[in-house]
Amino acid sequence: MPESIEKQDLQLQLQAVHEALDSGAANHARQLLAGLDSSEVAHLLESMPGKPRKVLWELLSEDFQGDVLQYLGDEVRQSFLSRMQPDEVAAVIEGLETDDIADILQELPDQVFQQVLLSMDEQNRQRLQTVLSFPEDTAGGLMNTDTITVRPDVTLEVVLRYLRLRGELPEATDSLFVVDSSDRFVGVLPLANVLTRHQDDLVRSAMRDDIEAIPADTDAQEVATLFERRDLISAAVIDDEDRLLGRITIDDVVDVIRDEAEHSLLSSAGLDEDEDTFAPVGSSARRRALWLGVNLLTALMASAVIKIFEPTIQAVAGLAVLMPIIASMGGIAGSQTLTLVVRGMALGRIGDSNARWMLGKEMAVGALNGLLWALVVGGVAAFWYDDYALGGVMAMAMLINLSIAAAAGVLLPIAMEKANIDPALAGSMALTTVTDVVGFFSFLGLATLLLI
Repeated sequence: MPESIEKQDLQLQLQAVHEALDSGAANHARQLLAGLDSSEVAHLLESMPGKPRKVLWELLSEDFQGDVLQYLGDEVRQSFLSRMQPDEVAAVIEGLETDDIADILQELPDQVFQQVLLSMDEQNRQRLQTVLSFPEDTAGGLMNTDTITVRPDVTLEVVLRYLRLRGELPEATDSLFVVDSSDRFVGVLPLANVLTRHQDDLVRSAMRDDIEAIPADTDAQEVATLFERRDLISAAVIDDEDRLLGRITIDDVVDVIRDEAEHSLLSSAGLDEDEDTFAPVGSSARRRALWLGVNLLTALMASAVIKIFEPTIQAVAGLAVLMPIIASMGGIAGSQTLTLVVRGMALGRIGDSNARWMLGKEMAVGALNGLLWALVVGGVAAFWYDDYALGGVMAMAMLINLSIAAAAGVLLPIAMEKANIDPALAGSMALTTVTDVVGFFSFLGLATLLLI
């Protein structure tokens, strides 16, 4: 190959590996994989259908399989784990960070999980059980227990000697954590201070005590917000008594941000962010059927409203032509507000203290836009059918629907969050139902009153 495979894009890598597998050149495929890191191999695996994926996985060494597992989506990873014996799983995950091991093991059946746990040494088992004692979407579930701690009353020279004896630092270590004799968090000692301050200085004088640790029960989204606001690379995680439990690093936070982005994008279509792109037809169809059925129910609700006014539509045929405009404009206006509010809630910017102001603001925006576009579509309807009464009905319905759509875009996600329903998953569907029902009812109801 004229160029190093690292410099080729995914499609070229994928094509090269496919050609090697199709020709039976397993050694050549193994050589191609040797030039990739574990995240790139995971990307290739997720971009392959079932049979080539299985062959490619079997070409990887046991050690490398563990590194690749941590980058795979849940469904693809589960497909590999389900074919492995407990001792094989234990061997593959050996050497991974505790938080990554926890993510992998939680996907195993209880019996296999216990067998893998028993096969681990005592120290790793205790570390893993500490992480598993917290929900996955909290700081405790994200943390790694591999930390370096120092006491505040030792000198920086002692710290340096300790680091040299240790020989290796955990990844993404930018600071050491300062704890007292009871392992209570005291502060943070940046490595830059260890290197630049006088070696006779005490840790107490070189550390920073203005950087707060993160409680273990903090929600993962809030952790990501804290990292963003404070420009953190790593952060200490503490329990209710301020004892140090572990640390969270920026790579864990990037995973949270990426997962949330995928969740928001795919949930609006009723899809799981971890769904395998190349899953079998049967399983994919089964998962999507439920969401399609729910959407059918909402569509039937809108159709039921239209059926109520069937005589009106028969009397004024132009109503059937104009109805989609009302529903479409309401849906777009509501989606704009819904997206803004869901994002604000995810970032912690919208809550009980400012929800009423947000509702007033969005309703004012909806009313202004409703007035503007009511004049436009009312004029178009009057021009098309040479009927100013029909144009007036169109304008009033547009104003009503855009105003209601704005209100629904604020109130629906807030109400869903209070009811522990994910607004990213159900918000769009509920909003579409509201805008369709309100739009059709207001348009056809006004037409019945004023035109018949």
